[in-house]
Amino acid sequence: MRAKFLSASAPASLMLACLLAAAPADADTLRDALVQAYSSNPTILAARARLRQTDEGVPIAQANGRLGVSADANYTENVKRGPASFSLNTPRRQVTGGLSANLPVFQGGGVRNAVQAARLRVESGRADLRSAEATMFTDVVAAYMDVVRDQAIVDLNSKQVDVLGTNLQATKDRFQVGDLTRTDVAQSEARLSGARSQLESAQAQLVSSRENYLRVVGKMPDNLEAPPQLPGLPANVDDAVGAALDNNPDLIAIKKESDAARHDVGVARASRLPRLSAVASGDYVNYLDSLAGIPQDRGTTAAVGVQATLPLYQGGGPGARVRQAEARVSETLEQTIAVERQVIAQVRSAYASHAASLGVIKSSQTAVSANELALEGVRAENSVGTRDVLDVLNAEQELLNSRVQLVSAQRDAYVAGFALLAAMGRAEAKDLGLDGGPLYDPVANYNRVKTSVFDWGDDGMPTTKASRTVGVPPPPSEVLQPMLEFQPVETPPVTTSKN
Repeated sequence: MRAKFLSASAPASLMLACLLAAAPADADTLRDALVQAYSSNPTILAARARLRQTDEGVPIAQANGRLGVSADANYTENVKRGPASFSLNTPRRQVTGGLSANLPVFQGGGVRNAVQAARLRVESGRADLRSAEATMFTDVVAAYMDVVRDQAIVDLNSKQVDVLGTNLQATKDRFQVGDLTRTDVAQSEARLSGARSQLESAQAQLVSSRENYLRVVGKMPDNLEAPPQLPGLPANVDDAVGAALDNNPDLIAIKKESDAARHDVGVARASRLPRLSAVASGDYVNYLDSLAGIPQDRGTTAAVGVQATLPLYQGGGPGARVRQAEARVSETLEQTIAVERQVIAQVRSAYASHAASLGVIKSSQTAVSANELALEGVRAENSVGTRDVLDVLNAEQELLNSRVQLVSAQRDAYVAGFALLAAMGRAEAKDLGLDGGPLYDPVANYNRVKTSVFDWGDDGMPTTKASRTVGVPPPPSEVLQPMLEFQPVETPPVTTSKN
């Protein structure tokens, strides 16, 4: 389970994919959890839907520069006509219809800038989706390692309860023959009671971690395998920061958003420039034989032309929109620096946490070995009377503490290492080689809709794709083993002797 700094000639993403694929198939593996979450986690599915919304911004912007055609029809019944109407031979009824077309020729650059801004926001959305994937995978790894850690801690505490239970029985036996005092028995009872409470706390923490795993992955963990080592971690923090500044999806997203905001300024400026359109219209009228003495009471007309519009004064609206767009550019520029700072801090923090956890692992391994040896010696010395029961109990507790610290450090090192890869832009679906199903292609939907010109095109009302956890049963009984009844030994109160 221990993660190490590795240098490799092969790409880190390829190595990570190979390591994840190498796990046994007879138990739940980290790869299984990642595949499950990738296909059914509601957060990532919502992020994909959000990107598809952004994709539609391109055809929406393009529509403003395309040909527009409209038709109208009207039926009129003159139910009462004045005296002048008879002299003018006003029809009693009429039907009219018309067809008009408008083709924008020049819009001050507004359409071109709007389309380019929409395209840049699509690229920003793709980077946001990458970020969502990396965040979700980091959550999966953390949830996975939490269960592995807490299960190990429960096992350690359970064994400690068994050991202390055996110690208590041995202490009682020796007390019965007069080899130990009531104080020794009370100390053993107190340690056993404390161990039981620690076991209960550890079991409660395990249940919490399992429920968090269910929330993130979508299924309960089952016999989790130890995860593979993490390859491709940087040799120093400067390499990590450099890779993150080039590949971090959050930083890429805000830079694309800033570029899009610049084009928004062009859109706002276009509102005060001339506009030119080519127009065509055709009309049809039919008086429905309501014009007396006129045999031909129907006809058609057609016209083509060019329409130019020159805004002279719009109440200051265009200037306000331009200033608003310029302020948005300023905002995104500052946000870029803020995200850059955040990425640098995130990388350095993850690097430091990973390095510190490796140090804790090394120290804890030494402590476990030393405490195992110390416990063996204390027990031997207790058997010959040079150590008392409290010394044995303390040695057993020290060993338990060092083992728990080792398990926790292993979890922290692995999660920090994966978070470091994620911050560097190297912990996404394409890096992990998740072939449990086809990988989501964010470009496919964009290519499908970017040239759409059909007004009646839609994809139908969507349905939920994420898996629900309502029907997942709670942890089985073996996860929460019932506590044994604790029956303290009956001992008379301690009295002081009288002189």
